[in-house]
Amino acid sequence: MLIALDMDGTLLNGQGEISPENKEAILHAQSLGHIVIIATGRAYMDAERQLRLADLECPVVSLNGAVVTLHDRTVAASTPLNKEDVIPALRWMNGIQDLYYEVYTQDNVYVELDKRVQLEKKLTSLKEDEVPEESRWLVKAMIKQQFRQAAVTYVESMEEIWSDADQRIYKTLVFSLNREQLKEASARFAAIPGLIITASHISNIEINHEEANKGAGVKKLADHYGIPVRQVAVMGDSYNDLPMFEMAGYKIAMENAAQVLKETADFITLSNIEHGVAAGIRHLLDKNKG
Repeated sequence: MLIALDMDGTLLNGQGEISPENKEAILHAQSLGHIVIIATGRAYMDAERQLRLADLECPVVSLNGAVVTLHDRTVAASTPLNKEDVIPALRWMNGIQDLYYEVYTQDNVYVELDKRVQLEKKLTSLKEDEVPEESRWLVKAMIKQQFRQAAVTYVESMEEIWSDADQRIYKTLVFSLNREQLKEASARFAAIPGLIITASHISNIEINHEEANKGAGVKKLADHYGIPVRQVAVMGDSYNDLPMFEMAGYKIAMENAAQVLKETADFITLSNIEHGVAAGIRHLLDKNKG
């Protein structure tokens, strides 16, 4: 059996860590001969860092499926964006104060320093009609988590990245509290052929190549290990997990998952702060015995 685990909101707890309970469940599944993989929107280096901190080794589908890396760090597949296609939309975002964005290459995450500064200022001057008082702590915590999960490199101008022929762009993440601006950004990217727009939260969008999604990435690893789709189980919590829910033989949604995932799941496990991955793996192993 191949078990694919999302990271944020699934494998990682409220502190952004892999709990001892989840670690032990993964090791137990691996000891029984099952393949446990990570399928995440994070860059490989961020996902691998979390695994290393927990002393785990797993193949990784990173950047929503744009890069597939084996446990020995061999890149098995990669699907970058066409830079020339997306640069006009990225340049447009530079002029929109309410749009913060990150550009993901295979080994790094780039942010314009001015965009980070603007976002920090925005957080200190949120208006009631933008985010109600009772929700501001949640918004700030979410942004803090985003900064924590991505070891970013700050540049004066993103032109440095676009003009470097050796740099491949695999994903762009756009964040905004301004829903109209976010909708406009989504529409601009949607008008570019060959892209897929997903989201891991209502305040962001993620742009990848249309052939790069978690479902396609997980399928590539299943094929690599000779595991049929019916023996692929997936766990996730958010909208960017839908492609792997659609391809998997067995689907497990977290208790904290978006409703659409719960509606299509074969089983709903505990939340990520209650070691839901460990409970989900126990369920799969018990089911596999039968």
